[in-house]
Amino acid sequence: MVALARRTLRYEWRRFLPATVAIAFASLLLLLQASLVLGIFGSASVYVTGSSADLWMGYPGTQSVDQGRPIDPDVATLLEMDPDVSRIESFQWFEGDWRGPPGTGSVAVYVSGIDARPGGMMFSRVLSPALRAQLRIPGAVVVDRAELEKLGVRVGSPAYINGEPVHVVGVGSGLRALGGVNVLASLETARGLNADSARPDWPTYLVATLRHPQRAATIAARLNRMPGDAPHQAWDAGAFARQSTLFWLFDTGAGAGVLFLAGVVFLVGAAITSQTLVAAVFGSIREYATLNALGVGMAALRWVVLEQSVWVGAVGMVAASLSGIVVIGIAHMRDIPVAFNASLWVACGLVVMLLAVVSGLVALRSLRRADPAELLR
Repeated sequence: MVALARRTLRYEWRRFLPATVAIAFASLLLLLQASLVLGIFGSASVYVTGSSADLWMGYPGTQSVDQGRPIDPDVATLLEMDPDVSRIESFQWFEGDWRGPPGTGSVAVYVSGIDARPGGMMFSRVLSPALRAQLRIPGAVVVDRAELEKLGVRVGSPAYINGEPVHVVGVGSGLRALGGVNVLASLETARGLNADSARPDWPTYLVATLRHPQRAATIAARLNRMPGDAPHQAWDAGAFARQSTLFWLFDTGAGAGVLFLAGVVFLVGAAITSQTLVAAVFGSIREYATLNALGVGMAALRWVVLEQSVWVGAVGMVAASLSGIVVIGIAHMRDIPVAFNASLWVACGLVVMLLAVVSGLVALRSLRRADPAELLR
């Protein structure tokens, strides 16, 4: 029966083409939506994923990396005394008000104060050594190249953050943020821009590299059990990045809306694909009736239909994957935040195959007409 299903698809491909196109289109929408969701909400964790630190320490109960609060710098003593910690850096994060040339208005920005020395951990994966060295110039800042138009500046242009003068010394890629614009500066520059706060010298996070990065979760748990004079909580980098992304995805209205839209895409795709498969099965109803008259049971015919739906889903997924790679490549070129990896592809593939099976089950209704008596009409 499996061979029959494949041969039917091969010689009657025009009959199954609408179903294949429908499921390919639904798969493409699902794949692009998932990539866009992970890209957009994953940008909340760019501070973690764009850096090489293995361990993060911040204020207890922080739900996302962009929700951090200043912590007492004396907390660094706990890290300094830990034999598994090899290097420590301070990271300062705060909101600011950007004002560019006259007529551009103000823009909400997120200022990241980082260690600008060579080999620094923060943003080591998105900042080139030359760009990091330029941040050591007083008042120097770096922004994402896609944000220049929003900020109303060019490389070399002056601007103001919280009323303090800065100048853009360069642009990076992969620095976009949710709800604002990421601006990178050295710790010294950032402290000057945050001078009006109660504790301008307090870091928002302390980050560290470990001698055994694979033990980061165990070391974080050990640090959390240690008493300290100031409140603190440690996270391993991977867990903190996931926590930040999941916070924006599930605990905000925007994430709930996107998930609802994904469910709508699945239901619409199932409805369209099932109806096209029903039409394809109904078009071959006399052939199924002939097989039934020759002694092929209805159970075997149902397996043929389900096998056909699985093959339709597989072909549609392949077509959607190839198209998705092209579209995602274009999105990367346009600095649109999208994320595509093997785990995402597998997850979308499983959903698409589920969609195909559900459509096949709906199409089984047409087999009720596969009665040998139909041949006499």
